[in-house]
Formats: sequence, C-alpha cells, structure tokens
Amino acid sequence: MDLELTDLQLALIRVLWDRGEASVADVHAAVARERNLALTTVATILTRLERSGHITRRQAGRHYLYRPLVSEEEVRRSMVSGLAERLFGGDVTALVSHLLSEGEINPGDLDRVRRILEQKQRNTEA
Repeated sequence: MDLELTDLQLALIRVLWDRGEASVADVHAAVARERNLALTTVATILTRLERSGHITRRQAGRHYLYRPLVSEEEVRRSMVSGLAERLFGGDVTALVSHLLSEGEINPGDLDRVRRILEQKQRNTEA
C-alpha cells in the first residue's frame, strides 16, 4: 500500500490518529481553523482514504465513523523513506547530513540526536 499522503490527507488522518474514531463533521470541525474546507471536501478526502485502505468506516446511526488502519509511525516511515529515495538516492546519511547542515538546530537537538545514535548503536551491537 502506498503510504504517501498529501498535506490535506495528513491533516485529516491526524484527527483520526488523535481521536481514534470520528465522523466527517468531527474531522471538519477539527481542521476548520487551519483550513477553510467545505464539509463535502472533507467527506470526499475521507472516502478516498478509505478506498486506498488508509482508513475504514462503520455505520453509527445516520452517520459514518472513520478510524485509521495505518499508524502515524507507518506513514512517517514510508514518507521519509520515499523522500530519502527520491531526493538522496536512498542515501540516509546524505539526508541526515542535509537536515543537520541546512536546518536550524535548536539547543539540545544535537545532544538528542547523539543519544539516539548511541542507543541505536547499542541495539545493533546487542
């Protein structure tokens, strides 16, 4: 399954990740402040996400309740892998180097990255 999502799809599925399950109206209300979308647009995007296997729905009275079938971690992993493949030929070191050299690094970020790398190395050595 293709786990590459558009910004709009991500915004809607994040509501489902946060809530576990929600109606079209719930999702619409949750994104209304950031995005000026019609209720029908939200319904259409949710239907497309359902058809693609990212979410599912169940009948609840006169409405459908939607819930995610893929986790945020699965989508993140897939999208970052795709980005690394498309922009850096799959070279993860080049991706990390780019992020560290081109992005703003907040105080403490490098220490957190070092701790993550040390933990990863300990786990692979074990």
